[in-house]
Order: sequence, then C-alpha cells, then structure tokens
Amino acid sequence: MIALQIVDLKDFMSKLLIGSTFDSFWLCEASVTTFATFTIDGTLHTDFYDTQEAQLLQTQKQTYSLWRDIKPFCFSMMKGKKTPLHFKIVFRLSEKNTEKLLLGNHLNFSSDDVFGLFVNFQYDGKTLTCTTGTSLKTFTLDKSLDHVWDDLIQKFFRQQQIPCEKL
Repeated sequence: MIALQIVDLKDFMSKLLIGSTFDSFWLCEASVTTFATFTIDGTLHTDFYDTQEAQLLQTQKQTYSLWRDIKPFCFSMMKGKKTPLHFKIVFRLSEKNTEKLLLGNHLNFSSDDVFGLFVNFQYDGKTLTCTTGTSLKTFTLDKSLDHVWDDLIQKFFRQQQIPCEKL
C-alpha cells in the first residue's frame, strides 16, 4: 500500500469528473459531502437488468458499476461555486484487468486468490490523498502483488499526467 498526495487538484478533478481517465474502473463506493452527505454503493443489482444484459455482466464477471456510468451523478453533486467539504471514492480494478496484471507480471496468485485491487481517493476540504490497497482471499506473507499494484498505479498516474507526491 502506498499513499500519494495529488498535487494539481483542479486538473485531477477535471480528469476524474469530466475526462475519461478513470472510466473503466469499477466504483465500489462514493461519498460526497456538500450541504448534505450523499452516498453511492456501486454494487450492481442484476435483477434490474434484462436477461441478456445480466448474462453479459455475468460473462464479464462485473459486479460493480463502471465509473463512467456513475460519474455524471457525482459531478452534479460536486459542481458549483463551493468545493465539497469532503469526498471519498473507492475504485476497484476489473476482474479482466486483474487477470491481465497477474499473468503479465508472472505472479504466484490466481485470480481466484484476489478479492480486489483498490484505489481510494479522499478529499478533506484541502488535500486529496490517494491510497492503494490489495485484498486477498487467502493469507500470505508474499507482498509481490502489493508492489506490482503500487507500481502500476504510479505508472498510470505518470501516463495520465497526474502529478503526485508520496506521503
């Protein structure tokens, strides 16, 4: 796990809420505090979808909403002259991309061992912090997945021109 402070808040917020930078991430949860606190649970409810849509989600092993589908709601809560008092957004890497990461880095984990790879953003009214996290279904002292995930997020930020500092 690493903690990073986002340096250019305005540019980051544009990439988060207007651009497509994070669109392919799954949204686990979001909380935005302005005049009230709004909470979003990104868990998909397959009963909402017709049979064909539900089968597609099951085939893709998608259990959370995509950020691109939730982003307009969060944007509408945050836009305006005043900045939010607080927000927290928790993203998870998709199952498909988790499998790619495991195979591409020759890690000794199967996708069945990994519950999730997470990126957490938390804004406290002044600073925006990003923390990474991994969750495994089994116990291990092997931290290779943590290191690969941390490195990947930092590389992703560089590619997306998101300046940050390690805390």
